[in-house]
Amino acid sequence: MVENGGVAQVAMAPTATDTPVPPPTDTPEPTATPVPPATPFPPGPPSKLGLVVARNHPQIFDVLATKAITAVCTLELDAGFAAQIKQTSPSTRLIGRLDVPTPDMANFDPIASANEFVQKLLPFADDERRRPYFDGWQAYNEPVVNNADDMKRLAEFEAERTRQLGARGIRSVIGNFATGNPSDLALWSDFFPALQAAQENDGWLGLHEYSAPTIYFLSTQDNEGRYPGVGPDDTGWLTLRYRQVYNQILKPAGLAIPLVFTELLVFTELGVDGLVQNNRPGSPDARGWQDFQSYWAENGFGLWGPGAYIEQLAWFDQAMRHDDYVIGGCIFAMAASQGWESYDILGPAAGVLQQYLSVHAPA
Repeated sequence: MVENGGVAQVAMAPTATDTPVPPPTDTPEPTATPVPPATPFPPGPPSKLGLVVARNHPQIFDVLATKAITAVCTLELDAGFAAQIKQTSPSTRLIGRLDVPTPDMANFDPIASANEFVQKLLPFADDERRRPYFDGWQAYNEPVVNNADDMKRLAEFEAERTRQLGARGIRSVIGNFATGNPSDLALWSDFFPALQAAQENDGWLGLHEYSAPTIYFLSTQDNEGRYPGVGPDDTGWLTLRYRQVYNQILKPAGLAIPLVFTELLVFTELGVDGLVQNNRPGSPDARGWQDFQSYWAENGFGLWGPGAYIEQLAWFDQAMRHDDYVIGGCIFAMAASQGWESYDILGPAAGVLQQYLSVHAPA
């Protein structure tokens, strides 16, 4: 109530002619902008890409089902897993590795170490449940050689274990050097005894090839923009370094054995790795390809990281296809070990890779 001149007045309720107050409305939840689908890769010749896997995961077999994976390097030595790989993709080469520490080459007895390694490996490599499925075995991962004496000791070890395993019909994948190693190309001559033993026992040479912030960095196609071409004469100090090793050192010496990148001649490891050197562009803390996605987006290498990464791997695949001595290159990694998650391609990147491989499968 209000008072007006001593007469009580009652405030009147609004009449039906007053404008009604609209009821409150719910604020709609914002929706995420959908990621545009990746542009499909066009058909092409058979791929030489492979995978490094540390553990079993169903998506591995989705990718293997393309029948286009040339090699798998793995720490997972379960016999059932090995059998499933070959059943899914019979032509895929399977390379195993024991999880053993890499020794200090300065304090290393090559023959005793070769005997010890072979005895550790034989329960796996010569086991009737695994032997039908594994095509080769690595020894130490990324051994560090600082001088000729280190390399000679490593060569003696690799030659002896290759001969012992070869006598049992088991193939060795020797070397498996880190990216850019040995840093002095002249040290390769001290590795010749291992290469000769591998040549005599149907062995393969394993190398690792990475670069960063893109896979093209420090190659002759660096600074050529997104998805540059690559020809048979291109080379590099990190990726495509293998061509220097093969053409300038191995071939003239008559030691031209097959290569496999075991993290990509076999390349036993391959990919983008921020640990390759200190003075590269991009975040100094970046490690695996996932850490470089913002750099790629800001510098014209693709706005969507998974697609941009597979484009870069397709570039390396094109390079490998020029070289008939290269068996293939294994992408590090799919189903990676703990601590290496930023390198893992599980998820959308594996989906893009699967589409690429589906149009680059053997006829």
